[in-house]
Amino acid sequence: MQTDHTIIHKVSAAIVAIVAGVALTACTAATTTTTGTATSTGTSTSAAALFADNVDSHADSNDVDYDASDAITITLADGASATTSSDGVSIEGDTVTITAPGTYLLSGTLSDGQVVVNSPDDGTVKLVLDDASITSGAGSALTVSEADEVVVILADGSSNSLVDGTGYDTSADDAPNAALFSMADLTIGGSGELSVTGNTNDGIASKDGLVILSGTITVTAADDGIRGKDYLIVAGGTVSVTATGDGLKSDNEEDDTVGYIQITGGTVEVSAGDDGMHAEGDLSVEGGTVTITTSNEGLEGANLLVSGGEIAVTSSDDGLNATQGSTTDSGQGGGGGGMSVDGSLLSISGGSLTVDAEGDGLDSNGTIEISGGTTVVHGPTNNGNGALDSNGGITVSGGTLLAGGSAGMAETPGTDSATGWVAVTFSSQVSAGQTVTIVKDGQTIATYTATKTIGSLVVADSSITTGESYEVQVDGGAVSTVTAGEGASNGMGGGRAGGPDGRG
Repeated sequence: MQTDHTIIHKVSAAIVAIVAGVALTACTAATTTTTGTATSTGTSTSAAALFADNVDSHADSNDVDYDASDAITITLADGASATTSSDGVSIEGDTVTITAPGTYLLSGTLSDGQVVVNSPDDGTVKLVLDDASITSGAGSALTVSEADEVVVILADGSSNSLVDGTGYDTSADDAPNAALFSMADLTIGGSGELSVTGNTNDGIASKDGLVILSGTITVTAADDGIRGKDYLIVAGGTVSVTATGDGLKSDNEEDDTVGYIQITGGTVEVSAGDDGMHAEGDLSVEGGTVTITTSNEGLEGANLLVSGGEIAVTSSDDGLNATQGSTTDSGQGGGGGGMSVDGSLLSISGGSLTVDAEGDGLDSNGTIEISGGTTVVHGPTNNGNGALDSNGGITVSGGTLLAGGSAGMAETPGTDSATGWVAVTFSSQVSAGQTVTIVKDGQTIATYTATKTIGSLVVADSSITTGESYEVQVDGGAVSTVTAGEGASNGMGGGRAGGPDGRG
C-alpha cells in the first residue's frame, strides 16, 4: 500500500492515553481486592510486527479520479440500453458487457438485467454510476468475471442501486454470490450514494481485495454484508450494513498475509446476525467511527488491534475476540486457567472503545495488551463469562481501562503491568444505574456507571499507584477499601469451542 495516500497499511504508533476519571457502576457492599503495577514495555512494537506482513492494498486515493469527457456513456433501459461507442461495450438483450479497460459512465434503469465486466487485458476498468439502478432476477446485478482491477465510482450527487435475484445457484466454484460480485481487486469511492441488496447471499463481495475509499454505501444482505476475500479496507465514507451473517468479512485462510480487515477512517455501522466484523487474519481499527449495534461476536480475528478511532460494540457473546481458530498447548501459564495459549494478540494502543457484551467483553486465546486509549467494558451478568478473559495474561502499560461484569470468571491485569490497577469484588450485586467511584485522599480517581448488574470491577490508570489504598464508593457512600496491586486473578481463559469453525 502507498504510505503517501489516505490508506495506510502500517499500524500507527500508540496514541497517548487520556482521561483520569471514567464512568462505572456498583452495587451496595463490596469486599476488598487489589491491583498491580509492572514493567511492561507496551504493545505498539509487537502489534506493528504482527500487522506489518499483510499484503499491501491495491488502491490509491486518486483511483476515483476520472475525466468525464473521456468516458464511454452507457444509458441503461429495459430492452433498449444504448452506448456512445461500441468499443469495449456489447449489449445483448438486457445484459451489458464491458470488455476492455477504460472509463464507462452508467445511468438509467434495468429492472431485470445485468452489467458484466469481462476485460482480460491489463488496465483498470472504471465504472461511474450516475443515477444507475440495476436489478437482476436471475443473479448478480453487477458482475466482474475478469479484469485487472475495477473501480466503482459514485458520481457526485447521484443515487444508485444494485439488487440481485433470490435463490439463484451459487454452488459452483467462483460462482457470483453477491449483488455486486468481483473476481478482481475492487475499489469503491466517489461522493454519491449506493444501495446494495443481496437477496441470495452477500451484498458486496470480491474474491481478491476490496477497498472502500469514500461514498455513502448501504448494504442489506441475506448472508454477509461486505466481503473481501484477501482483505477488506475501509478508508473513508459512510458504510451501513444490515446482514444475517457477518457484517464485514475477510475469509482467506491461506497464510497470515491475507484475510485481514483494516479500518482507517470513515463511519461504519453494522447490525449483524453473526459477527460484526470477522477476519480469518488480522483485524485493525486505526481511525474513523465504528458502531456494532447488534452481533453475536462484535470484532473477531486472529489478532485484534485498536489504535485509534471511536468504537462501540454490542454483542450477545464476546465483544472482541482474538483467536487463531484452534489452540495448541504452548506450555505457558498465565491467564488461561489451564486453557492453552494460541499466540493471538488483542492490542489496544489508542482510540476510544466501549464494549457491551453478554459473553466475555475482551477475550483473547492468547494475550491482551493495553498501552493507550480509553477502554470501557460493560461485561456479562453470567458468571460463566468475564469482562476480561485471556489465556495468556493481561498487561496494561498505558491508557485507561474500566471493566465491570460478573464476578465468577473475573480476571485482572497481571502484576507485571506497568500501569497501576485496582480490582473490586462486590459482596452484593451492583444494579444498573448505580455509580462506583474510586477515591484517593478525597480526590476522585475514576467513576463507572453500570449499565447492567455487575459483581466485579477492574480499573487501570496511570493515576493508580501499586501498594496504595483506595476507597470504593457506590452512589456516594463508602463501601470498602482496596489496595492497588493485590488480588490478581487469572480467570478461566477464552479457549472454549465456538461455532463450526471452532473459534471461541
